[in-house]
Amino acid sequence: MVGGDGAEKLFFSMTYDFLEAYLPRQVGRSPETVRSYRDALTVFRRYVNDRLGKRISQFTFADCDRDCVLGFVERMREEGLSCGTCNQRVAAIRCYLWYAADVDVALTSVALSVARIPPLKGPQRVRETLSENALKAIFSMPDPTRKKGARDLAIMVLLYDSGIRLSELLGLSVGDATLEGGNPHVFVTGKGDKERVVPICNRTAGHIARHVAMSHGQPPSKDAPLFFTRIKGEVRRMSPSNVERIVQKYADAARETCPDIPSHVYPHMYRRSRATDLYQQGVELALVSRILGHASLETTKVYAKPSMEMMREAMSHGVDADAAETPIWENDEELMARLCGIR
Repeated sequence: MVGGDGAEKLFFSMTYDFLEAYLPRQVGRSPETVRSYRDALTVFRRYVNDRLGKRISQFTFADCDRDCVLGFVERMREEGLSCGTCNQRVAAIRCYLWYAADVDVALTSVALSVARIPPLKGPQRVRETLSENALKAIFSMPDPTRKKGARDLAIMVLLYDSGIRLSELLGLSVGDATLEGGNPHVFVTGKGDKERVVPICNRTAGHIARHVAMSHGQPPSKDAPLFFTRIKGEVRRMSPSNVERIVQKYADAARETCPDIPSHVYPHMYRRSRATDLYQQGVELALVSRILGHASLETTKVYAKPSMEMMREAMSHGVDADAAETPIWENDEELMARLCGIR
């Protein structure tokens, strides 16, 4: 694929390298992130083709100016997409343009023009959390004297106490959990293969130890997945859908005695609840961020929801409740898209 110099180069001439080499190998972005960027550039390609009437072999970097991207945003809003989805897709285009500008400095002005587009602001969706009463009711549902009950209780208690992601929970091996001594903890491998140690309380350690004793036997293999399923005699790590079913099952059962349990309970809700609880208990946001394994404090701020007590205390001192914290081939168009790494 050949293009001219600078801004006259074909816009999609670098997308393949951007998606296949730069994002996953050079800056270590996760497969999920690469997939979302690919999807965003694919949708933009279809907009350019359908709305602007330009093929991949015609659309240049010069064509991708501020008005073009704003038109893309307007089209997405017409289709009913949320502000968050629109912002994410524009962010992918912006990231690609900065990559292209690093390759060819003549493209810097194009990247700058798109970088100045402000994000859309929409109504903030209330993110539900589990109250203390809800947690107690849910945790009382499994029968810890039975193998599956002990396993399910260990899963839910660990999700809440540690605040780890579902993928991190399912990646744990028996040897990653230190349950004895005065400092129980789990060794977690998070996004981008970043490792961290997350402390857990003695009670959580006890639940995990009971599960290990009942499901793994003695002595347990340190390399065995901590939470597993057995399919035709083969031990496999438990799937995310299994955990989602477990979490929802006990929430539905507990709702009979605790009506304030949300109708849809899912694993990440435990992480959100734990982070919110820590913040409301006065734990510094930076420490909460470290516990959660966030790369940026800005990511953690979505959990910084003040409690009624925190707001009342702030108001009694004449301080703004938000002051403590300010809670991211020529004719074959389809073939050319694939050659560019998009669809």
